Amino acid sequence: MRIGELAQKANVTPRTIRYYENLGLLKPSEREGAGFRYYTEAEFARLQKIDCLKALGLTLEEIASVIDLYCEDPTELKAKQKVLAILQAHLQETDEKIAALAQFRCELQENITKIQQYIAQISNQ
Repeated sequence: MRIGELAQKANVTPRTIRYYENLGLLKPSEREGAGFRYYTEAEFARLQKIDCLKALGLTLEEIASVIDLYCEDPTELKAKQKVLAILQAHLQETDEKIAALAQFRCELQENITKIQQYIAQISNQ
């Protein structure tokens, strides 16, 4: 199938497919002399896998680090282990951000309380 057909089937734009090609995430199975790109069901499946990995929260750079593993290993075990490690790292980063935000919230509340007390003091004088 040509790029437009693949894009329609995968519900993406041809521009997205070209962008993925530039990043090395996707390659046409062959190119015609006139420059037309042709794709097979394998590229469609790869495009679907990219979409699934994006839905999990992986960046395109992270997807690039695992996408070939899905194609090389029929069990997908190595790919899934790597995705798991990436997601665990995302979770740790998120927990750290939540802790920092909780600390910031406490500091904000303390400052609000101090200012409210100061205003109350001045108002009572």
